[in-house]
Amino acid sequence: MTDMAWIDAALTAARPQAVGALLRYFRDLDRAEEAYQDACLRALKSWPEKGPPRDPTAWLILVGRNAGIDGARRLSRNEALPPEDQISDLEDREADLAERLDNADYRDDVLRLLFICCHPDLPPSQQVALALRIVCGLTVREIARAFLVSEAAMEQRITRAKGRIAKAGVAYGAPAPHERGDRLEAVAAMIYLIFNEGYSASGGEAHVRTPLCEEAIRLGRLLLRMFQTNPEIMGLTALMLLQHARSAARLDADGAIVLMDDQDRGLWNQGMIAEGLALVDKAMRHRRPGAYQLQAALAATHARASTPAETDWSQIDALYALLERLQPSPVVSLNRAVAVAKMSGPEAALALIAPLADPLAGYFHFWGLKGALLSQLGRDAEAREAFDRAIGLAHTPAEAAHIRGHLDRLQAGAQASSPACG
Repeated sequence: MTDMAWIDAALTAARPQAVGALLRYFRDLDRAEEAYQDACLRALKSWPEKGPPRDPTAWLILVGRNAGIDGARRLSRNEALPPEDQISDLEDREADLAERLDNADYRDDVLRLLFICCHPDLPPSQQVALALRIVCGLTVREIARAFLVSEAAMEQRITRAKGRIAKAGVAYGAPAPHERGDRLEAVAAMIYLIFNEGYSASGGEAHVRTPLCEEAIRLGRLLLRMFQTNPEIMGLTALMLLQHARSAARLDADGAIVLMDDQDRGLWNQGMIAEGLALVDKAMRHRRPGAYQLQAALAATHARASTPAETDWSQIDALYALLERLQPSPVVSLNRAVAVAKMSGPEAALALIAPLADPLAGYFHFWGLKGALLSQLGRDAEAREAFDRAIGLAHTPAEAAHIRGHLDRLQAGAQASSPACG
């Protein structure tokens, strides 16, 4: 990895904890974010010349804190910072910053930041947008694309969210137990969003966002310590563990996507799988099924198969059917179609996804799956059209390259079957 690639990865990995710590210090979202950006600029100047610090996150927190103080003094000589006895003392140390206690059950800056983003005064769309911007560090353009709105509209949405938090006088300390319980569902959703941002690698480079997966898993484990008997939090943590356990096998040496059936299962992280399976079993014993538990059970079914042939597709189909009833979604139905194709063939799967054409018209995976099913049936012209639609919707170079591979195989098959010219 080049020096700049390493620095970019380090800044991405450090962002959630650094912004959370700076927010705890300044008690202002804008000031915390600006301080982190100042620290990143200084890192880009300093690290290539002097080398990486021993703890990049601690370095960014300390430099960001100093930059924020300097900026505040320049902007307003008369505006005093919070008294020292009301803010956390970071003590200029690099050890244990990520796990510092705050004399309450609530133990982590990033988790605190998520609870703030999930304040009940904010509508869900603003909660999600704010978390993706502040915690994940996505650009306004990336978030706007995900929400299918203009960049200007998303900028206003995020600004309004920050304004509401400031106007409400939100406490930046540890939320009370009843507040944590009220916001738990939203915080769990945010953690899974953070995980998916790392898992989907929307930044374009698979390794750049991987630390977000690890951060989300850390937060899931932390949340589970706070809500030890909640089966959905068990399911959420298990789901992330089981999905991330396959990360080393998802891409080949050239960065191309490797489908699950073709993955080297020897590369799967067995420690994560064991932890995830134990959590799935523990959650299911509560007999209160939820969406995270069912998704974790699906991942567990794949993880328990030592070879693709051993995959219990009937169990996967049954779990997706239950998930469809619990949480109806065209994406859930699309995923179920994979199991249907394995059990009943591509024709049955095509019939299942036919009603999804309109709601998933802009979804990369819909056209990728449709193209694959059509290809299996020998309907090459239709398959080529579906793959072309998929390429236009690809979010990463790896996704686009994967579809081009399908098109190349169709082209090669057409050439092999055409009569030779004499």
